[in-house]
Order: sequence, then structure tokens, then C-alpha cells
Amino acid sequence: METTVYNLQGQETGKINLPPVFETKVSPALLHEVINGYLANQRSGTHSVKTRAEVSGGGKKPWKEKGTGNARAGSNRSPLWRKGGIIFGPKPRDYSQNISQQKRRKSLEMALALKAKGNAVVVIDGMAVSEPKTKKIVEILKNLKVSGGNIVLAVEKTDTNLKLASRNVPGLIVIEARSLNAYQVMWAKKIIFTQGAIGQLK
Repeated sequence: METTVYNLQGQETGKINLPPVFETKVSPALLHEVINGYLANQRSGTHSVKTRAEVSGGGKKPWKEKGTGNARAGSNRSPLWRKGGIIFGPKPRDYSQNISQQKRRKSLEMALALKAKGNAVVVIDGMAVSEPKTKKIVEILKNLKVSGGNIVLAVEKTDTNLKLASRNVPGLIVIEARSLNAYQVMWAKKIIFTQGAIGQLK
């Protein structure tokens, strides 16, 4: 698959053949499984509520069993009462899923293929920022006509200036190509690769 290479001014500088990974046959089921697994692995699982055994108070029977006209009650911390315990509430748990390396790699290839088919892949000849200024990155994105929406900028290697310049741009993620995953690719509206990053994908 051939695509155009642009410079940072948005001008065409040539053509490049994308690696075979951009032509991978897509399995929606596998892609769904891996992305769900990735999202599950991001969950901290620290949610917790108190049961009736953990809520403070409730040691004394609110009123005697018979003769008051009220329903029987053994504790004012019953789940039926205000400020009582919670029935079947969430407790800390581990949501992590074990996704094999082979599945992770294959799903990344599928996600890249989908983006390539949707004309969402932009290749630039290089990415160099002389000073850590956000306006520099904004200008580059405007030149490439990809500003707005979620954008992933995949480079061969990140540097301090690039990190500092890009961190205040809404919806922009800068990442080394070797660290890309299927979720990030599917999340992005546009993916910008440097030629060096394309070389890493090979």
C-alpha cells in the first residue's frame, strides 16, 4: 500500500510503501476481545462500600419486639434503613485479563489496517521541535490538516522538547511506535507516523 509523505509545512515530499501490517485481514471479534481486555487492565478495582457488618453503630435494638405497632427491627444499620449497610455492593477486586502477546500484536496490525483503509494514516518525513512551545505543535497539526479530534503522533523516539510542546494540546498523544497498542490506534481519529516510526513497524 502506497501513501504520500508530507513535511512539517504540509507539503508533499514523496511517496512511501507502507509495511504489510497495514493490509492485515481484520477479525472484529479478536479486536473487540483485546481492546476490552486493555480497558479492563486499566481499572484499579479499588471501589468499595460498607456492608451492615462494617457500618458503625447499630448495636442496640431500636425498639422492643412487640407492642409498639412498628415492624420488627434488630438494628438501625440494616440495609433497609437510611445510613444502613449496602447489599451486594462493590468490593475491591482484580479486573485484569491476560492477553497473549500474539493476540496483542495481531490486534495492533488489524487496527492499523482499519485506519489505513479509512485514510486516517498520515506519514511525515520527520518530527523536530526546536523549542518546547505548544504553538509549534498546533501549527504543524494545522499544516497537516489533522487538527481537531483525537490524534496519535507515533515517532521513532520522543525527546523532551516534543513531550513538553505536545502535552497541552487537547486530544493529542505522542508515543513511540514500538509502544503502540490497538486501543490507542482505534481511539484516534488520525494517526501521524514519522518515516522512522514506519520503519519500526516493519
